Amino acid sequence: MNCCGLLTPEKEPVPLKSIEVELEVRDHVATVVSTLLYENKEDKPIEAVFVFPLPGDAAVCHFSAVIGQTQIVAEVKEKQQAREEYDDALSSGQQAFLLEESDQSPDIFSLSVGSLPPGESASIRLEYVTELAVQADDGLRFCLPAVLNPRYQPQGSEGPSVQVTSVPASLVPYSLSFSARVSSPRPISKVESSSSLDPLQYLNAEKTQATVKLAAGHKFDRDVELLIYYTNAHQPTAVVEAGQASAKPGTLMGDPVVMVSLYPEFPQSVMSSVASCGEFVFLLDRSGSMSCPLNNSNHQETRIASARDTLLLLLKSLPMGCYFNIYSFGSTYEHIFPKSVEYSETTMEEALKKVEEMTANLGGTEILEPLKHIYSQPCIPNQPRQLFVFTDGEVGNTKEILQLVTRHSSSHRCFSFGIGEGASTALINGLAKNGGGHAQFISGADRMQPKVMQSLRFSLQPAVVDISVMWDLPKGVSATVLSPPITAIFQGQRSLVYAQLTGQSSEAAEGCVRVKYNLAGHPSQSQVNFSLKPAEDTGLTVHRLGARSLIRSLEVEQKDGEKVDEGLRKKVVELSVQSGVSSAYTAFIAVNKSNKETIQGPLVRRNVPAPRMMMMCCAMSAPVPQRFQSCNFAGFSRPEFGQIMPVADMALSSDSSSKEDEAVVPEQPPRDPLLQLVSLQKASGCWLLDAALAAALGKTSEEVEKPKPASVNQEVWGTILALIWLHGFKTDAKEEWELLAMKAVSWIHAQNAPLVTECVEAGNALLGCSVQKDLLGL
Repeated sequence: MNCCGLLTPEKEPVPLKSIEVELEVRDHVATVVSTLLYENKEDKPIEAVFVFPLPGDAAVCHFSAVIGQTQIVAEVKEKQQAREEYDDALSSGQQAFLLEESDQSPDIFSLSVGSLPPGESASIRLEYVTELAVQADDGLRFCLPAVLNPRYQPQGSEGPSVQVTSVPASLVPYSLSFSARVSSPRPISKVESSSSLDPLQYLNAEKTQATVKLAAGHKFDRDVELLIYYTNAHQPTAVVEAGQASAKPGTLMGDPVVMVSLYPEFPQSVMSSVASCGEFVFLLDRSGSMSCPLNNSNHQETRIASARDTLLLLLKSLPMGCYFNIYSFGSTYEHIFPKSVEYSETTMEEALKKVEEMTANLGGTEILEPLKHIYSQPCIPNQPRQLFVFTDGEVGNTKEILQLVTRHSSSHRCFSFGIGEGASTALINGLAKNGGGHAQFISGADRMQPKVMQSLRFSLQPAVVDISVMWDLPKGVSATVLSPPITAIFQGQRSLVYAQLTGQSSEAAEGCVRVKYNLAGHPSQSQVNFSLKPAEDTGLTVHRLGARSLIRSLEVEQKDGEKVDEGLRKKVVELSVQSGVSSAYTAFIAVNKSNKETIQGPLVRRNVPAPRMMMMCCAMSAPVPQRFQSCNFAGFSRPEFGQIMPVADMALSSDSSSKEDEAVVPEQPPRDPLLQLVSLQKASGCWLLDAALAAALGKTSEEVEKPKPASVNQEVWGTILALIWLHGFKTDAKEEWELLAMKAVSWIHAQNAPLVTECVEAGNALLGCSVQKDLLGL
């Protein structure tokens, strides 16, 4: 065949021509409409298979196709039934479309466009709704995942592996256009992105509505991330949405649903002190893909190098009296200490020495076994366990991992960090949500350190216990909560609650919801009052998010590896079909029954390549059947396609189960001056006055020793100099060093040091700063 036009690396025509995405943000909820245009330029009918990522908590709620002048709207059906209908349609020559969620991970979907005739085009419309996560700086984060990296399947795992047809992101042969409309009860202060945007256009004088779109020439080589900022972001809100007119009252879709957003504020007396205890367990991904660049803007800094620097800051910031340990994993796992040890100068230095030696050389991404080992260790009395997980999230057994974390949720808090483009949102968000912690994503031009230190501050906040949600509603109205129980509350972080409202009330009636909890031994509560009158123009967004929340809660109850609970499965299927929202047990199926002519000729399968990051990591190779000269997301293969393995294009892929392939370790750039200074701090919080400190301050030993007041000891003088340097030269990175500086100030206070004012004045003169003593906390 003489190929022309856009081709895959295997010289096959690419049926996907373009993707158009329209985003509508209402306050902190987003509706996303994606239109995918397929065109068959071959001389035979094809089946196009496109595997792509979606946010892990997204609720897919609409799927339709337009062939010529005919529109076909898909229905949600039980997954096996949908697959059989799709196969039956193809075997009888009918056009058909199938959209289904991965069995292993809820953030990966497969779209099959079946029996597309020669010369025919198909326009596919996919719609989903999702919540927007709150960032440390109060921005709301929306991410359109563009990069789908191959997911590593642990050795010995049952079921098909998660693999995709992928090419380097720069070679993806289809275009993306993206536009967004934002509206909120509060003014929109700004919208930022890791990609180039056209200027923000306000639609009214109050600045509560605006539009923005990607600048022309956007390359489809990275996730599209939007950060949306409102004024008064921490204002609690409640939205009541009317039920679907055609649905029966008393059902989820027939009754009103309320979405409550709460932002608890802790007393200043609680926030001014940090915990001096805890067991801090750090779990670091050392799979091959961690040797890839952290982001597109800086190819020198690798993910593993950034993680090592982050661990340095974490270890220096831990409080005296706590316990800690560091695990690392790939195809196997290692730990620095047999069990968590008390934090001291000796144990900290031993850990840092081991961290410096860590490279991305442990093969695949098997996170389950180290987690099991961590949970098998008995908790230390009066030392609350805090688990920090660092991974690029390329795993295939997401559901099994999250079920394990859920089973141990009462024994710890889990803080998770998704590193680089393509990190699994289902894994990262699920670890934090099921583990009662907080999730962060490091992508685009983000630095890892400030986000991780934000989470460390969360972990040092007192654990909130005895959480309960109380409803105060008019007589005759009751609330059925659709969300899983709130397991964690942090200062300034949002808590979302969905509830179905059953019963009749006047439109002027009001309700109230209170979240009660115990904080540091004191009963506390947050509440919001709301009108029961439904808001206008919300469609069914709140209902679908509420249904998705309930579906996810039910799915978690199904233990991995155990026989499927048919009662639970039936309940999920009924809820999914009723709400029109995807689930692990259902799929969207559309068959073009209006086409009277059957498609003639043998059907050729074409796997549409998804973008992936360029990986200079471990290689993968496997024999490939001749008729499947491309790799496929095997979790979606029906029996006649079998399990399809990766081909040579995957030679630059991410993780490998082979330990013989060592990761390429690039030459390390010179150490950042901040990290150089931090590396010299002792576990107690002080700095020694020596040649290394002088060099880090940009001075000679004689220059730093000469101005020291005679009656002041060297450690106090060295520590004050370090604090002045941090406040004088690194205020832009304060969130990274604030905790270790607090530890240094506490150490100085404990020394009852004389002449502190004179030391600060002399230190300012030496370093050329003008930092006030009060600013230092002295």
